[in-house]
Amino acid sequence: MPRVRRCKASGCFNMVALPKHYCDKHADQEHEYVPRDMHRYNTVTRKRNENKRAQYNFYRTKQWVNIRQRVLDEQHYLCQYCKCDGIVKQGKIVDHIVPIEASPNDKADISNLAVICSSCHTLKTKWEQQTYGTGKGNQLKQVSPIRSIAMINKLMKNK
Repeated sequence: MPRVRRCKASGCFNMVALPKHYCDKHADQEHEYVPRDMHRYNTVTRKRNENKRAQYNFYRTKQWVNIRQRVLDEQHYLCQYCKCDGIVKQGKIVDHIVPIEASPNDKADISNLAVICSSCHTLKTKWEQQTYGTGKGNQLKQVSPIRSIAMINKLMKNK
């Protein structure tokens, strides 16, 4: 059975299959809602303050696109964290070894970038939130940055 939600039209209680937001009766409102919701998400979540806005905008620059491609090519699209465990796994995400929030001057430093798969990226993000205090609602901690992929791999996987 598909997942459903209530129609977003005022006073309408019809159920709608995801990812739609409006029932067939109010489908004409869908094209107005999606851009408005995307704008809200961008302003509230991605660009919630000047620091986050600058971080988000960095990923939209030509400099980042070129650096990202260079790292992917040099590391052959292989997850560097899985590689530490002797596993060969494809990765398409280029991640900062030390997060930008903890070390803003290293955001374009190629030695601070590594290819990572999505499962390792999820683990590393959780580890960064605990270790560095990164992410929404957290207080940044004053800790020494760890620049070794092997060490981070052990710590994030609790080995």
